Amino acid sequence: MKSKKRNKIIKKTIKYVILFVIAMFILSVVVFILARLAPGDPLQAFYGEALDSMNDEQIAAARARLGLDDNLFVQYFKWLGGALHGDFGLSLKYKMKVQDVMGPLIGNTLALGITAYIVVFVLAIVLATVAALHEDDLLDKIICKVGTATYYIPPFWLGVVLVLIFSVNLGWFPSSGAYDVGKQNDLGNRIWHMILPLIVMIASHFWYYAYMIRNKLLDEFRKDYVLLAKSKGLTRRQIVWKHCLRNVGPTIVSIMAIAIPHVISGTVVVEAVFGYPGIGNLAVESAKLHDYNMLMTTVLLTGAFVFFASFVAQAINEQIDPRMKVTKEIRW
Repeated sequence: MKSKKRNKIIKKTIKYVILFVIAMFILSVVVFILARLAPGDPLQAFYGEALDSMNDEQIAAARARLGLDDNLFVQYFKWLGGALHGDFGLSLKYKMKVQDVMGPLIGNTLALGITAYIVVFVLAIVLATVAALHEDDLLDKIICKVGTATYYIPPFWLGVVLVLIFSVNLGWFPSSGAYDVGKQNDLGNRIWHMILPLIVMIASHFWYYAYMIRNKLLDEFRKDYVLLAKSKGLTRRQIVWKHCLRNVGPTIVSIMAIAIPHVISGTVVVEAVFGYPGIGNLAVESAKLHDYNMLMTTVLLTGAFVFFASFVAQAINEQIDPRMKVTKEIRW
């Protein structure tokens, strides 16, 4: 019996790995082609103003040195061959290996994104539960109205306002950077720099998910088994906490999986507003400058994280709710 279960787990893991590889391959092809077809000259990122003083022969030689004179097919498989061996190419702007540029920035983005993600869902679940417990009461109406108003505030505008008030006028928080010069190992300094970006990310995300969880809880509360629980003398609070919240667990996990790309996209806006050195800001900069190798790597890294999180969420959902194995199992 254990051997059969282990074989089933191995088979399913292999399926997910194959799907992951296929998805990453398709994503790499799409990003590679779109980046190359976009207007602009990547040599501008590498040579800067010096490109204007170069003649046609020098430009042709420069393109050959960087491998930009090959056709798209050859360029892609050269890049893919290097990537499979851990070499993601040279950043045209920084003139360094892509991984050397990205290395220090990945930790910044992960710290900001994961912290925001955890706080968003802790706050969303708590507020959703409180609102469900007080359905249509004054507290529920206040939570819904304040949450809705907060959700519709543009993140970019909110970020600028926070910088003007708390950085420029009051001087309480820094307006940019992930830490002060020479304090990269100071946890307190890093947290101090994250406060304003976190406020923007939390304010622009938490109510959307809190409202979805609230509605799912209320739908669950109207099911027949709740009437039976009420007849046994259980209070609304006991039913919501002990039964409803547990039964909507798979839905919450699915919502959390869906939220990952939303939170990641939110980091791009936040990093741009606050000058926060991270992968999102680097991706936008790479797209503008046609820094192909850097753009490919940042997009694929983000895509890999999203795909992996989705597969993990699916596996967790199947463990929480076995019915999903029948309705959502991958067919081969």
